[in-house]
Amino acid sequence: MKVFGVVGFKNAGKTTLVERLVTEITGRGITVSTLKHAHHAFDLDQPGKDSHRHRAAGARQVLIGSSTRWALMTELAGAEPPLADLLARLDPVDLVLIEGWKRDAHPKVEAFRTVTGNPLIAPNDPTIRAVASDCPMTLDRPVFGLDDIAGVADFILAQVGL
Repeated sequence: MKVFGVVGFKNAGKTTLVERLVTEITGRGITVSTLKHAHHAFDLDQPGKDSHRHRAAGARQVLIGSSTRWALMTELAGAEPPLADLLARLDPVDLVLIEGWKRDAHPKVEAFRTVTGNPLIAPNDPTIRAVASDCPMTLDRPVFGLDDIAGVADFILAQVGL
């Protein structure tokens, strides 16, 4: 599987960029999965539901399945698994878009919005191969408009050889 990341600080537009890239790239007939990093505890389950009750009782894993989807929840002992371990759990696809994990070594595009007031990550990170920004800038790598989804998709697909 080919992998490419989308990174940036909070409110930079990462999730919107990933969402739009998935639509664009799958529309071209390429299969895509995504991996999203959460910096906080999260729960897909709801108290009172059977699956939540199984977890609360001490189940290490709970798999929920239906005719439309399945989800596997695994309880961890406080240690975040490495990105490679999570990638290994995905079914094979053409491309995995990774949101977050900005310190890992895979190639990335940085989402950047001036309104956040955050600095640009790219100048100090060679794994960032391009920037998608809401303002013009001059860098030593390609800069795309944050809304140039086709251009960013073309760049990513060329980078990974798809």
